[in-house]
Amino acid sequence: MIEVLVLYYSRHGSTEQLAREIAQGIDSVKGVTARIRTVPTVSASTEATEADIPAHGPPYAEPSDLKECAGLAMGSPTRFGNMAASMKYFVDGTVGNWLAGDLINKPFCVFTSTGSLHGGQETTLTSMALPLIHHGMLWLGIPYSEQTLNDTTTGGTPYGVSHWAGGQSQNPISEHEKSLARAQGARLAKAALALQHMDKS
Repeated sequence: MIEVLVLYYSRHGSTEQLAREIAQGIDSVKGVTARIRTVPTVSASTEATEADIPAHGPPYAEPSDLKECAGLAMGSPTRFGNMAASMKYFVDGTVGNWLAGDLINKPFCVFTSTGSLHGGQETTLTSMALPLIHHGMLWLGIPYSEQTLNDTTTGGTPYGVSHWAGGQSQNPISEHEKSLARAQGARLAKAALALQHMDKS
């Protein structure tokens, strides 16, 4: 059994919901299980701190989660076309993993949620992908052979699954978005499994 890390930051819950749909897709592949982790909120106040253990939800990610995973799904809400500061802060702290080569040749995918339909979904996905490419990871998007990508009117891109939450986070995750998230998770799990077999051959 190999584990694929689902790592996310979520402010209002939409990105977390996508993460859990992706985890379902990962768990649907025999021999693969999802490990769900989050990151703490970053505050502009130097006095603000987060507890070491979240009050609810999954634990905070550690460098060991990256080392031990066979693949990675990383998600963040959009902040002006970029990943949220909380996720960026975590990624900036992965230099030790980079020096050790912990993520080289492992597959990854990215996902996001935005308040507006054209609120920078694709640039946010790219912003998350760039440091992972520097880590030597292999980017998996969503191919157009996934029919839902052609049908969706809410969220979903070839770069990774996305969700249009609305300005007040009033829009629930659509069935199309759920389908794409699960498909992306399954594709990531299958790639991680195949690459593990290649390494052993």
